[in-house]
Amino acid sequence: MLQTIDWLVITAYVLLSLAIGLYFRNRASQSLNEYFLGGRKFPWYLAGISMVATTFAADTPLAVTELVGQNGISGNWLWWNMLIGGMLTTFFFARLWRRANVLTELEFIAIRYSGAKARFLRGFKSIYLGLFMNAIVIAWVNVALMSLFKVFFNLDTQSIWLFTAAAMLIAASYSVLSGLWGVAITDVVQFTIAMLGSIVLAVFVINSDAIGGLQGLTEKLPEASLSFFPQVGENQSVAGVLSISVGAFLAYGLFQWWSSWYPGAEPGGGGYIAQRMMSAKDEKNSIYATLFFQVAHYAIRPWPWILVALAATIIYPDLGMDEKRLGYVLAMKDFLPAGFKGLLLVAFLAAYMSTISTQLNFGASFLTNDFYLLFSKKKKTAKQQVKIAQLMTLLIMVVALLVTSMLETISGAWVFIIECGAGLGLVLILRWYWWRINAWSEISATVAPFVAYAFSHFILEWKFPNSFFLTVGFTTLVWLLVTYLTAPTETATLREFYRRVQPSGFWQPFDNQKDSDKKTSNIPYLLVSWLTAVLMTYSILFFTGKLLFHDSEGMLIWGVVGLISFIGLRWSVKKTGVLD
Repeated sequence: MLQTIDWLVITAYVLLSLAIGLYFRNRASQSLNEYFLGGRKFPWYLAGISMVATTFAADTPLAVTELVGQNGISGNWLWWNMLIGGMLTTFFFARLWRRANVLTELEFIAIRYSGAKARFLRGFKSIYLGLFMNAIVIAWVNVALMSLFKVFFNLDTQSIWLFTAAAMLIAASYSVLSGLWGVAITDVVQFTIAMLGSIVLAVFVINSDAIGGLQGLTEKLPEASLSFFPQVGENQSVAGVLSISVGAFLAYGLFQWWSSWYPGAEPGGGGYIAQRMMSAKDEKNSIYATLFFQVAHYAIRPWPWILVALAATIIYPDLGMDEKRLGYVLAMKDFLPAGFKGLLLVAFLAAYMSTISTQLNFGASFLTNDFYLLFSKKKKTAKQQVKIAQLMTLLIMVVALLVTSMLETISGAWVFIIECGAGLGLVLILRWYWWRINAWSEISATVAPFVAYAFSHFILEWKFPNSFFLTVGFTTLVWLLVTYLTAPTETATLREFYRRVQPSGFWQPFDNQKDSDKKTSNIPYLLVSWLTAVLMTYSILFFTGKLLFHDSEGMLIWGVVGLISFIGLRWSVKKTGVLD
C-alpha cells in the first residue's frame, strides 16, 4: 500500500522530531521553570500555535467526520459552543494566569487558599488530573490512532499495539529530552504538516470523479446537511441536521460553557491552556496567544475536515451511524496517490504526537511540582528536579498504555466524569474575582456533582439535559452553603494574592489603591471584548463556509457582521487597557 516515497516522508518526520528534542535538551535540563514553562519566554504565536496543535489529536478529524456524517455541518455545534467559554478565558483570565507567576495550574491553589485543606486539594488534584484523567485522555487518543492503523493497514491486534507503542515512545522521547521548548517547536512543525495534509486530502477528495468539485458536492447532498445551525424544538426532527430539544440547547449554549469542567476546555483556563498562557513572555503575549488559539481552533481549522466528512457521506453511504468516522480514513486510503499517503500518515502522527507530548509534559508538571516536591522532605537541586520530572513523564506513559488496554471498560467512565464536572466551573471562575471563595468551596464543588449525578441517574433515572440541570443546581447550592459556613482564606494569603495578581471584581477589603474604581470599571469593557470576539470568530467560521459553497449573500452578511464585531472588539480592548 505504501510506496518507498511514503516511508521516506514518515522517516524524515520522525528523525526531525527527535532532532528537535536533542537540540533543546541542555536548555530544558536547567530548571523546572525551563522544563515546564520554557523560561516564560514564549512569543504569542508560538504559545498560540502550540495550543492549537495540542487540540488537534489523531481522533479530531475522525470525530468531526462522525458528527457531520450523523447530523450534517450543524453537528459541529456539540463542540463549537465551547468557543464561548474559551473566549472568556482570553479576556478575563489569560493576563491573570501570567501575572500569578506560578509554575503549574495547581500551584495557584497554594497562593489563593491557605491551611491544610489547600495542601490536600493541591495534592489530590495533582494525582487526579496529572495521572488519572491524563492517562484517560492519552488512552482515548491512542485508541483513535489504533483505529487508523487498523483500517489503513489492515493490521492484526499485536501489530497495532506495536505501532501505537512506538509512536507514543517517540513522542515521550522528545518530550522527556527537551521540555516545553521542544514540545512547542515540534508543535509548530506538526501543526503545519497536519493542516497541510488535511487540505491536500480535501482537495483530492472534493475534486475526484465521485464528487465533482464543490458544486458537485452541494448538488449531491441534501440541503439540510449544509445547514450551519441545528433545529431547536421538542418536535423538530430533520434528517441530516442536528435536532435538539430546547433543554439541550439551553444546556449547551447557556450553561455548559461556564458551569462544567472538562479536559482542555476548563472554565477560567486550565491544563495545557493555562500552561501555555503562563509560558508567554508577558501578559500581552498571553492574551494574543489565547485569542489566536480560539480563532484558529474554531473558525479556520475545521473546514478541510468538514469537506471530507461531507464527501464521505456520499462516497461511503453504507457506513453505519457508529462507523461514520471511518469515512475519513477510507478517503485517505482510496484517494491519495503515492507520497501523499505518507504525508497524511505523517499528519496523523503529528496530530497524535503534539497531543501526547503536551499531555505528558503538563501531567508531569503536576506530579513533580504539586505532589512529589510538595510532600517530599528532601531538598533537590534544579537538575535533580528535572530528572524527577523526566521519570514522571515516563510513569504517565506506562500508566496510559495500561489504561489504553482497558479502554472498553473505561469509556463509560469518560462520559461519566465529564457530566460529573457540572457545577464546578463557576467556582473556577469566581476564585479569581471574589475573595470569599475558599478551598472548601472548590473541594465541595468537586465532590457534589458526583452525588447529584448518582441521584439523578440511578434514583430519578433522568438523562441529559435534565440530569445536567439538576447537577448544576445542586452543586451550586452546595458550594455556596459551604462557602458561607466555613471560614474564609487567611487574610494574609488573600492580601498577598491581591497584591500579586491585582484581580478585578469583589476584592474591596484588600484594595487600598486609589485607582480601584477605575480597575473595577474595566469589567464592562472586558464583557464587550468577550462578546464581540465570540461574534467575530463565529462570523469568520460562517463566512469561510459561505465562501466555499459560493453563497454570495451569506458571505456578505457574515462579512459585515464580522467587520462590525472586529471594530467593536478593537474599541473595547483599547478601553480595557489590557494591551497597554
